[in-house]
Amino acid sequence: MPLHHAVLALLAKGPDHGYELKARFEEAIGPQWGGLNIGHLYQILDRLVRDGYVTRSHVTQADRPDKTRYTLTSAGREELLGWATGAWVRTGGFRDELFLKLFGASSLGPEALDTLVTAQRQTYVSELAGLTRLRRSHAADPLVSLLIDAAIAHTKADLELVDTAAQRLAPLAERSAGARSRADPHGDEDHGPTREQGA
Repeated sequence: MPLHHAVLALLAKGPDHGYELKARFEEAIGPQWGGLNIGHLYQILDRLVRDGYVTRSHVTQADRPDKTRYTLTSAGREELLGWATGAWVRTGGFRDELFLKLFGASSLGPEALDTLVTAQRQTYVSELAGLTRLRRSHAADPLVSLLIDAAIAHTKADLELVDTAAQRLAPLAERSAGARSRADPHGDEDHGPTREQGA
């Protein structure tokens, strides 16, 4: 539950309120991660309170509605320490929609594969240009710029992969095209049942 632990990390710097935690998270992590939904944040805080990692107290304000302040407990600090200092291990396999797209395009033949590879390559090149501009604008923020550098490295790796995909998957695409030709030597398409067949 990485967002739960990120909230513990924010509270490690001192007690705070929900909206302030949201703003601090978005400032610390930067735009590459994306915003933190306030409703989701309050769900996380409720769970952290229930688990004993955070306590909740009410702060009375004279001219505004009362606020709820969240404070890290000693159990929460121990949980954060265990999570933050342990190595990250991928547990769900390596899933990326690109590989499903490559599978789908390969099953349609060489032309579809080339079309996908060209479009995906252009997308990655555009992403790299945008990330490079973003990196320049966040050069003074070490954590944000590190996350942007990671995004750049991932995108470069994806670009390298897609650059080799057409060549490496060409035999698969050719076999798919050949199999379709053998199955339908006249190139007839199945347009579904006719009116006479009870469409």
